[in-house]
Amino acid sequence: MEETGALIRKRRATISTGKCVTLKQVNGRSAVNESINGHGDSGNIVTKRNVSDLPSTTSKERKKGRNVPSDRQSCHRLQESLLSSASGYRNYRGVLNWCVVMLVLSNARLFLENLLKYGILVDPIQVVSLFIKDPYNMPAACLVIVSNVFIVAALYTERRLSVGCFSERVGLLVHSINLSVTLCFPVAIVLMVKSMTPVGGASALGVYTVLFLKLYSYKDVNKWCREMSHAKARSLARSLSCSSIPRSKGSGVDYQVSYPGNLTLRDLYYFVFAPTLCYELNFPRSPRIRMSFLLRRLFEMLFFTQLLVALTQQWMIPIIQSSMKPLEDMDLPMMMERLLRLAVPNHLLWLIFFYWFFHSSLNFIAELLQFGDREFYRDWWNSETITYFWQNWNIPVHKWCLRHFYKPLLKSGVSKWLGQSAVFLASAFFHEYLVSVPLKMLRPWAFMGMMAQLPLAWFVARFLRGNYGNAAVWISLIIGQPIAVLMYVHDYYVLHYREGSAGGGPE
Repeated sequence: MEETGALIRKRRATISTGKCVTLKQVNGRSAVNESINGHGDSGNIVTKRNVSDLPSTTSKERKKGRNVPSDRQSCHRLQESLLSSASGYRNYRGVLNWCVVMLVLSNARLFLENLLKYGILVDPIQVVSLFIKDPYNMPAACLVIVSNVFIVAALYTERRLSVGCFSERVGLLVHSINLSVTLCFPVAIVLMVKSMTPVGGASALGVYTVLFLKLYSYKDVNKWCREMSHAKARSLARSLSCSSIPRSKGSGVDYQVSYPGNLTLRDLYYFVFAPTLCYELNFPRSPRIRMSFLLRRLFEMLFFTQLLVALTQQWMIPIIQSSMKPLEDMDLPMMMERLLRLAVPNHLLWLIFFYWFFHSSLNFIAELLQFGDREFYRDWWNSETITYFWQNWNIPVHKWCLRHFYKPLLKSGVSKWLGQSAVFLASAFFHEYLVSVPLKMLRPWAFMGMMAQLPLAWFVARFLRGNYGNAAVWISLIIGQPIAVLMYVHDYYVLHYREGSAGGGPE
């Protein structure tokens, strides 16, 4: 018994000294201490075998452990705040969702206020009167049908040129006359026919503008093909023209068309209806028509058409009507208030129109015609310069300007700055063409708005960068358009209603 007691006391003394023993941490406390103090899980005394099982450490390791802070002692490291640009953080999805929710709530309040003040103004039947006044007299539709004459004239001219009946000079003269009449003929009809409505006239002029750009591209590409054909004929002593060569594509067989095999009505009318302004002999084609994709785009077209009509009647028109008196009185504070009130619905309508036309409508046409190139727009919403916006929001027009206008100017020796100015000048002309002629009044607001993009583009590119440049682009879009809208509506109201009422009634 005495030996046993001495042995137990020896074991207890060995534990209490703590030498050559590493204490394992259990929930932040030493297992040995818990056992000694009687707070262990089992309540038993630690035996010599238990102590010998604990790993031993050297004095060097214990010293190193004291110098290195543990995870409990250190909780900081070198890092940037998330909203700092140096942090590299880019996931702002939650902020974007917050902005969308706030935008919906604020506009819902405005829409409810509009309903309480004006009642329900939406009338889909009234939209028909914007296009036609008399069901038996539809000059805009007749004008669009007449456009086939210019299409056939362009094809006939190219066929004569391909067989040598027309010289290049005569062909250029005939094409020039045809293109000039394509632009001038609808102007004369719109101005002369009193039953032509502004919306119907704008739609018809839009069709003729697109046709003008397409026929110009058709003329240029066929001319390039003739030049290549003559060059190879001189070098190889044979014509480039040959029968159509079948090529495998997808599951079926497609045909590679060569000049002058492309000079057919089917080929030209495919190009006329295709969602592009630049002609090619062989367009990229999709292998099949996806019915589900086609139906989705059709549903979007119908839905957004009704939404555009409803928002215009319920939201835009009351604001425009209430803006006439401040404009007549030149009340600047009230004019600014009406301008800011009009900016939100006008910009919302522009965004809806962009999606309806460039995504839904053009993709619907492309899918129906199996047209393969679907790049109708790029990421214009990320534009940090005015130039980038105009190069990426309307790809079909940008490609046409680059291919048939800007590059030929550079080849003729024109500087880049002068070439860009010429492109903006041409764009300003067509903007004014599509607005002033249907309204039957010559006003320079659209032309001046487009030409003002030149100094604005220089200022943004020179002094603003990154997010500041992007904000400047958005401000120019949100504020610039309603200014032009108010100018044209005011002038149209003064010309057709106030003067008409002074003379005995509106026209």
